[in-house]
Amino acid sequence: MGEYMRFIKWILIIIAVAYALLLIPDRNQTALSVSSAPQKKQPFAWNQDSYWDTLEAKYKELMKEGCKDMSIVIDSDILKLNALTGPMRRQSLSPDSKVLSELEQQMFTTGPLVAACKMRLPEYVKAMTELRAVVKKQSEGWDMSSDVARTTLYRLLYGSRAAEEEIILQASQEAEPLALIMGTDEPSQTPSVTVRGVTLHSGDILVSRGGAPTSALIARGNDFPGNFSHIALLYVDAVTHEPKLIESHIEKGVAVSSFEEYIRDKKLRIMVLRLMADLPQLRKDPMLPHKAAEFALKNAMERHIPYDFEMDYKDHSKLFCSEVASAAYEAYGVNLWMGISHISSPGLRKWLLAFGVRHFVTQEPSDLEYDPQLVVVAEWRDPETLRKDHMDNAVTEVMIEGAEKGDELTYPWYLLPVARVMKGYGMVLNLLGRIGPVPEGMSATAGIRTTYYMKKHDAIYERLELKEKEFKMRNNYEPPYWEMVKMARAAKNEAERK
Repeated sequence: MGEYMRFIKWILIIIAVAYALLLIPDRNQTALSVSSAPQKKQPFAWNQDSYWDTLEAKYKELMKEGCKDMSIVIDSDILKLNALTGPMRRQSLSPDSKVLSELEQQMFTTGPLVAACKMRLPEYVKAMTELRAVVKKQSEGWDMSSDVARTTLYRLLYGSRAAEEEIILQASQEAEPLALIMGTDEPSQTPSVTVRGVTLHSGDILVSRGGAPTSALIARGNDFPGNFSHIALLYVDAVTHEPKLIESHIEKGVAVSSFEEYIRDKKLRIMVLRLMADLPQLRKDPMLPHKAAEFALKNAMERHIPYDFEMDYKDHSKLFCSEVASAAYEAYGVNLWMGISHISSPGLRKWLLAFGVRHFVTQEPSDLEYDPQLVVVAEWRDPETLRKDHMDNAVTEVMIEGAEKGDELTYPWYLLPVARVMKGYGMVLNLLGRIGPVPEGMSATAGIRTTYYMKKHDAIYERLELKEKEFKMRNNYEPPYWEMVKMARAAKNEAERK
């Protein structure tokens, strides 16, 4: 009996020592050096709260008083939009042109009228699609390293999508939802396949938004907060026309998926981008996009490529999602992300360091739309997923605000040894070609931080969802995004008091 008790005693001592050793925290992440640091950049801010309130007041007025004779006004406003964009097809404008400022004001002024009166939604969406196309065309002559060019492009492309989506959400109960919005049918000679009403070509880039809280952080955690969090490169077989997606996942690195598998992985929105047919590289070799996609497919099939948590777009030994597309095209002389991404906010950078990010001049998925070498072919979005997308964005924005005020990415310290054991188990699974409980390349500490970041996000989201329903019952319309952010701040305060 004595021998048995001594044995148990030693086992408990070994476990206690091991547990204590596993409790030792990682090095202070904020003290680590950061390569590619932003050079005196500032995050974009609209700073137009009073203007948004004015637009909402106009919306409320029309909801209350009715829309008698408003069809003439709305038709006139949409004609003004088209009158501004039409000549832009035939002239070159600088990014600080007065015409572009007028265009921005007109698109925001017209939006509340269309939303409140529930009329001319297809015409407004068509005008916004044309706006994005002509502005993209104008940007071909702009210096995308210029702050003025980058800001103008963002205000018009992101702003027009935001205005359009507010109307889709407001009109969704009484109007047919617009799940597919066609852009520019850019010609391509590469193999093609028709999927969900859109002809896709080999080499097309699919930019999407995932449904996880971390997807919202990827989309919004950038100097120019965006709508997208993931990139996939499309390959279409020249003989069978079977489509395959090459993409890098946090959980398993670079993988090849069928289109059905790609869609099953939750997507709140999808945008299709295609290289312009008149790029010098494509005029020389029209099959270049297909060759780039084939190059990416071959690499993914021949070797295991881990996910790059550091987001180093210059080192292709590991690849994050954006890098799958950029590395493939780089091999054929096309450098994507002419407007490179910057993450400048100190609080956000501190959080991202804690998740394993080391590079803050990089390639963010949302920013690829602003590359003048690419055109938007189509977008899939509908009211149900847009609402979820906007609520995730609002929660993420107030969490990032908290990061700037000093909020820490905390986690229960006593669970760190468990996370490290799970990480060790996962490393064994990785060697066997399987997926572990902690993603390959992510530290145990980063993994547990991610779990508790998502829990915090979900706690705020649940309260925001209740506030959103209360707002709708009280006002008889969906809260616009700026109201949603205000409610998310209140929801965050409630969640922290609990």
